[in-house]
Amino acid sequence: MNIRRLRPITALVGAAALGLTTLTACSSNSGDGRTDGKLDVVASFYPLQFLAQRIGGDATHVSSLTKPGVEPHDLEISPRQTADLSEAGLVVYLKGLQPSVDRAIGQAEPRHVADAASYTTLEDHGTEVEGDHDHGGEGDHGGEGDHGAEGDHGGEGDHGGEGEEGHEGHAHSGDAAADPHIWLDPVRYAQVAKGVGKALEKADPDHATTYKKNTTALVKELTTLDQDFRSGLKDRSSDTFITTHAAFGYLAERYGLRQEAISGLDPESEPSPARIKGLHSVAKKDKVNTVFFETLVSDRTAKTLAGDLHLRTDVLDPIEGIGDKSKGDDYIQVMRSNLKALQKALGTK
Repeated sequence: MNIRRLRPITALVGAAALGLTTLTACSSNSGDGRTDGKLDVVASFYPLQFLAQRIGGDATHVSSLTKPGVEPHDLEISPRQTADLSEAGLVVYLKGLQPSVDRAIGQAEPRHVADAASYTTLEDHGTEVEGDHDHGGEGDHGGEGDHGAEGDHGGEGDHGGEGEEGHEGHAHSGDAAADPHIWLDPVRYAQVAKGVGKALEKADPDHATTYKKNTTALVKELTTLDQDFRSGLKDRSSDTFITTHAAFGYLAERYGLRQEAISGLDPESEPSPARIKGLHSVAKKDKVNTVFFETLVSDRTAKTLAGDLHLRTDVLDPIEGIGDKSKGDDYIQVMRSNLKALQKALGTK
């Protein structure tokens, strides 16, 4: 529930005047999606902010619509933020994850838009996801893979430059019903990184060399992360992990694991009694020793389930935002913390 405090009318008038002044100043200073010569990039939430910052470097000003500590599914866009979108040189978002962002982009009509969902494939995931050990979720493709963002899913060039239309060949690209948590698979995240790099090059050709260099460096880092997950999760005693909501389907597929989620893709949804009963059976059958919760939503259900089954709890972070409780300062650090948590829960040797 959103609760707004009432403020004196004078404060409201003053704030409105300040907002208009800021808007006018920003428009007069740039008018071309730049501030002080740097491209203004607006990301919808943290995983895309991370990509834009790492690839854009000193050539960009990057801001996020979703503030630290806010669950991105709950985001509501203000008129001021919609105005920011119209002024931005590039907007990076993930279609279907945040409906309010989708609507605001339609209203603002930014100069350049990069839809992360158009740079990789999205799949349908429910509360249960089981990886295929034969291919480990496209395991042979490594960190860059044959389906990298510069291949068949290449950047903005294949989408009329805007990344909005998605891939006709992939039924779930940009589909709101599909699982949006692509960033938790380092391989798919690398594909998105390449697409964002291409989008930056198109929006700001003068710094294309910088963006190419930074994209290459980041993809290399994500490739190493993927390899560390592969080697780090070998020789485990169990494949199954229980988590709060079904955010880790892509990760489970990639590394041959089995995700059992208490709730579905919506972290705020309540599990049914039948689902809880099913998880009791799964935990006993597969000798699960840990129930994972996350940092941005309530841990009550996870801790109740763990208490009933006499299991330990730990954090498996979907990295939808970085906050005070995050086990790391950025995406890479938190993913490595996730790897350690999975190693402990799955009994790797």
